[in-house]
Amino acid sequence: MPLVRVELPAGKPAEYRTAAGEAIQQAMHAALKVPLGERFHIFTEHAPGDLLIDRIYLGIERSANAIVVQVTLNEGRDAEVKRGFYKTLADSLHERIGLRPEDLVVNLVEVKRENWSFGSGEAQLA
Repeated sequence: MPLVRVELPAGKPAEYRTAAGEAIQQAMHAALKVPLGERFHIFTEHAPGDLLIDRIYLGIERSANAIVVQVTLNEGRDAEVKRGFYKTLADSLHERIGLRPEDLVVNLVEVKRENWSFGSGEAQLA
């Protein structure tokens, strides 16, 4: 049940966001073992000048189509699993929406299980 935030340039059609969401969910399922049915995605579009992603950070040349995918999830996965997720996600987004792997910035935010409430004012996972 990770919470996924996708920050992207404005103007992408609904089909782009839908396909991106499918790619993200499939990558989380394959690499992080997240059930396919557990989906919490937030897409936010940004006008030019409101989404500032360094074009050449670490020598990686990004285009104006670069996106940020931030995934908040339970802690506990090792670095190898995370690296596998980054690669799987980049490949999946490239295949589904044509996103260049260089245009994907990923941030994982790990939290303890007691930091979630899925309704009713309860900590269902604690």
